[in-house]
Amino acid sequence: MSLNRSEKEAVISDVTGLAAKAQTLVMAEYRGITVADMTKLRATARSNGVTLSVLKNTLARRAVAGSGFEVVSDLMTGPLIYSFSEDAVAAARVVADFAKTNVKLVIRGGAYGGKALDMNGVTQLASIPSKEVLLAQLLGLMQSPISRTARVLAAIAEKRGAGVTDAPAEAAAEAVAA
Repeated sequence: MSLNRSEKEAVISDVTGLAAKAQTLVMAEYRGITVADMTKLRATARSNGVTLSVLKNTLARRAVAGSGFEVVSDLMTGPLIYSFSEDAVAAARVVADFAKTNVKLVIRGGAYGGKALDMNGVTQLASIPSKEVLLAQLLGLMQSPISRTARVLAAIAEKRGAGVTDAPAEAAAEAVAA
């Protein structure tokens, strides 16, 4: 079914808005995928904050013109599904994970940070841990020296406390009670 001019302009403006907010674009060829599998992919994408769109390639080229995703406009041929995400790795992770279980979904390429990615680049991007995991790892590294110091001080206090009688502790407890 053909779109009229105003519908095409609406599609272009919607995709331009997506591209303006997104950090990552991943394109994959979906030829031969069943409707049930495509529905699963869309549900997974939606839950991860990824927007999937099946677009006419000419409209997609016009929508990304002037953005950081223009570098992949030459790859926009054939039946493609376009995945946009504000999270840097979400689109790559959703598409790459689905491609592992469904061989008919072929990753064509993508773009991140104004640079074109090939299939291997998309899979490498997908293997990066999420922002929350990276922050947790950083926090763990920052807390490690402090917790080690606290354990050493606790061990020293325990060692010193074992050699001393409990008389001073009892006297301190009586003073607090009084």
